[in-house]
Formats: sequence, structure tokens, C-alpha cells
Amino acid sequence: MNPSPLNDSDLDRLEILLDSDIFEGDAMRLDEIQAMLCAVISGPVPVSPAIWLPEALGKGLSHGKDPALLETLELLMRFNNDIAASLLDDQTIAPVLYPVDDKAENYDYSAWADTYIYGAGLGGNWFELAGKHAEDLSELLEPMFMLNGMLKEDAEKSGERWFSPAEEARLIADIQENLPLIVQSLYNFWRNKRGAAAIRRDTPKSGRNDPCPCGSGRKFKQCCGRADKLN
Repeated sequence: MNPSPLNDSDLDRLEILLDSDIFEGDAMRLDEIQAMLCAVISGPVPVSPAIWLPEALGKGLSHGKDPALLETLELLMRFNNDIAASLLDDQTIAPVLYPVDDKAENYDYSAWADTYIYGAGLGGNWFELAGKHAEDLSELLEPMFMLNGMLKEDAEKSGERWFSPAEEARLIADIQENLPLIVQSLYNFWRNKRGAAAIRRDTPKSGRNDPCPCGSGRKFKQCCGRADKLN
């Protein structure tokens, strides 16, 4: 059990801190951080805060002992512990979501799924590490690629038939409704794998805004760090 869970006031405070001047607009939003943490907690190898904190906070980490930074770090670690405890206990998480327009009728599931996929990359190549179970993993991840638009983009590029607008809307609505269960299923997949064998990753990961190590000149997240490059 998490000895110091966050309450609603704590989450509101964390949201405010992430938007403060100290981070110079470089910090992830709360929904993105939640998605990333769900992935790194679920994955095949441990991902330390030394790896995911720079992704979450960007330039703000350079402010050393600034009180706002220290408060943010404390809240983030508790947020991480909350997510880990919920997934471990099969309680499923409640996704933090922001509206995509002022009417607050549609929520940004795409950003949530996209950041989950990015967070998965921080723990190595999931498909490679899944081994003979890569096909099972692909099925579990497919809803995330549906939400962030990568499946549709790939189908259009290859000239494959895509769903009708009505079919697409129905599928996406179903995935949105079941997102907590999808996240839990991915966690359970890797929990079962971790029980079978220890997995190591020796190659350091590139930051989302770093130049891609392949030499293309583009940012990592726009090149080999793209969701469709994970497999």
C-alpha cells in the first residue's frame, strides 16, 4: 500500500507546478506524465527516475534546489508510487484527460496513447523483448496505436482498406471506454514475463527532443522514436 497517496488537491497542485515558469514550457502535462509512468512501470525492465524525470520536466531539472522543483519532484514520486500500487493491485488507473476544445466534449486520448507509446520506448524495444510472445503484445498495444492515429496512418500509406467513419468512431469509442483495462492488461503481460526471466537493456535511450542517433538530423521523437518505429 502506498503510505502517502495523492489526493485531489495534490494533483491540482502538481498540475499548477508543471505549468509554472520554472519549467519554461518544457514540462509534460499531467496526462502525459501519467501515461508515460504507466508504460515505464509496466515494462519489461526497470526504468529509473533518472531516465523518466528529464523526459517529464525537461529544462526545469537544472534549477537545483529551487523550492518549486523540489515540491514537484516530491509530488511526482508519490504520483509514480500511486500508479505502481494501483497496477500491482489490479485496481486499474483512472486516466487523466484534457479536453481538446473549449466545449470539453472530446478528450485528448490521442496524446495519452502517444505518450504511453513513447514511455514504452524508454524501457527498451518491447517487441524484441517480448520474444515469442511479440504477437500477443502487438494485439495488446494495437488499441494505443488506434488512439494515436498510427494504425490509420500506416494503412493509408500502404493503400490498405480502412474502416468507414462510423466503424472507426465506434472502435475508438470502445477503446476509450476500456483504456484502464487495456493499460492493466499490458502491465499484467509484462508482470507475467518478468516472472519467467530477467531482461536487461544495455543501450542508453535518447531523449524525446534529442537528435536521433541514426543521424537523420531530426529529433528522436520524430524519427526512430516514433510510435511506429518501436517494432
